[in-house]
Amino acid sequence: MPIWMKAGWVFFVLALFWILEGYYSLINLKYKKWKHAKTNLILLAFVMVINAVFGIATAAIFIWLNDSQFGLLHFFQSPIWVELLLSLLVLDFIAQYGVHYLLHKVPAMWRLHIVHHSDKHVDATTGTRHHPFDFIIRETFALIAVVIMGMPIAFYLFYRILSVLFTYWTHANISLPAWLDKSISYLFVTPNMHKFHHHYQLPWTDSNFGNMFSIWDRLFGTFVYDDTKKIQYGVDLADHTDDENIFTQLGIPFNKTVVSKGKEHH
Repeated sequence: MPIWMKAGWVFFVLALFWILEGYYSLINLKYKKWKHAKTNLILLAFVMVINAVFGIATAAIFIWLNDSQFGLLHFFQSPIWVELLLSLLVLDFIAQYGVHYLLHKVPAMWRLHIVHHSDKHVDATTGTRHHPFDFIIRETFALIAVVIMGMPIAFYLFYRILSVLFTYWTHANISLPAWLDKSISYLFVTPNMHKFHHHYQLPWTDSNFGNMFSIWDRLFGTFVYDDTKKIQYGVDLADHTDDENIFTQLGIPFNKTVVSKGKEHH
């Protein structure tokens, strides 16, 4: 998929939820929407550059997989929809739930991931808010999942398309009817479900790690669903930092005034 097409899809989905959250807001965020978006969009620019570099590595991996016939999908025959579903499940588990869990539990990785959680006004643009090193780790895990499965490139592109859609949908400041959001959350990650993950305190911060499928959180006991009115965005150990300053955010992993995981007060 050409870079312009990837970028086009990202900006189309982002713009769609940006508009929708203006009409169907979950929380009345008192902030300057464009000023807030600036930092997140600069981080998105870093992500797009990294994505382009990883595109070269990804192409090389798919050529090798095609030649070597390496991967679990080559060990059995099944309908293409079964192979696609299995590939999506493995990608979502390893490259989303699994790596996200590690980003919270491994201290060095958590320091990178704090940048994502330091946003005090979660909206659609927060989906783009990743420290460049955080994103590199995520991309590496995605390629590991690709190799394990030995999936065709079409499956991976379909996953990326869905992943972008879910990223902006779950971060968008949109309000679904409570019964609908809760019903969907039995299988898929929903806007309300993900907002608990952006609450400023544990244990909610360390819950709802999924991106597309909510089944992993349910299986591993990390699922939370409560009253969204209780949510306060941000992360307490970095509340003193300027969440709208790009240089402050890029420096958070190396900022000694931001205490390490386990030293927070709850």
